[in-house]
Amino acid sequence: MTTSPAIPHAEELVAPAEWRTVDFIADLHLQESEPATLEAWQRYLAQTPAEAVFMLGDLFEVWIGDDAALEQTDSFEARCGRILLEASRQRDLLFMPGNRDFLVGPAFLDACGVRGLADPTVLNFGGTRWLLSHGDALCLADTRYMQFRAMVRSPQWQEPLLAKSLAERQMIASQMRAQSRAQQSRVESHADLDGPATVSWLQAHNSPVMIHGHTHRPAEHTLDADHQRIVLSDWEATATPPRLEALRLTLTDGAGVSWQRIPLSTYVA
Repeated sequence: MTTSPAIPHAEELVAPAEWRTVDFIADLHLQESEPATLEAWQRYLAQTPAEAVFMLGDLFEVWIGDDAALEQTDSFEARCGRILLEASRQRDLLFMPGNRDFLVGPAFLDACGVRGLADPTVLNFGGTRWLLSHGDALCLADTRYMQFRAMVRSPQWQEPLLAKSLAERQMIASQMRAQSRAQQSRVESHADLDGPATVSWLQAHNSPVMIHGHTHRPAEHTLDADHQRIVLSDWEATATPPRLEALRLTLTDGAGVSWQRIPLSTYVA
C-alpha cells in the first residue's frame, strides 16, 4: 500500500493575451552522445509557431550545476544555453525541473531568458486550468525512487554536492547514471502515476486536466467523469520511427481550446 504525500502548493500562471498557441515537451534527455535529438530540438525551437514552449522536465539527461554551462563556454551545457537564448528572442520559454535535471538553477535560466516553473503549476489558458507537472512525484508505487527523490531534493543533499568541484560532480553523476541504468534493466515496467493521488491533486487545484511527462508512455487517461491526464512523449531522434512530439494547445474562435499531438520527425536531419 502506498501513502499519498501532502498535496503541494501550485503556482498560478495566467497566459498572456498574445498566447494563441502553446506547446509542451518533456523527456528529451539531451546529452552529447545524442546529437540528432539535440539538432531536432534546436530546429523545433526555431520553427514552432507557438508563442510559448513549456519544457516539463528532463530536458537534460543530467545536470550537475549551472557552472557547467556558465563557466565552461565550450561545454555541451553551454551550447544548449545558447540555443535556448536564441529561441527566447522569438517566443516565451518556460522550464520545470524533472528527475534528471532538478539542479538546473535560476542563474542558468536567467542567462538563457527562460522562466522557471514550480512543480506543479496551474496554467490558466483558454478558460481552462491546466495542471502541469513533470509527474515523478506521483509515482507512489516506486517507493525506492520516492525515498531517493526526497533525499536529492533536500538542501542537506544538494548543498554539499554543489560545493564539490565540477570534476567530482561529473564523476558522481556518471556513477549515478550507471546505477540507474542497471536498476532499470532489472525492472520489467516503470511505475505509473497513482490514480487517486492524481485526482486529489486535480481536485485541490480546481483543474480538470493534468499534463505531464516522466513515464515515456504518451497517452490520454480518463481518471473519472471530471478529470483526465495527458502524458507527453519522450524524444529520441534515432529511434525507428523517431520519437519526437509536442503537445499543442490552440485557442479556437469560440474562446475554447483544442489540442493535438504534433509529430516533429521533419526536424530530423
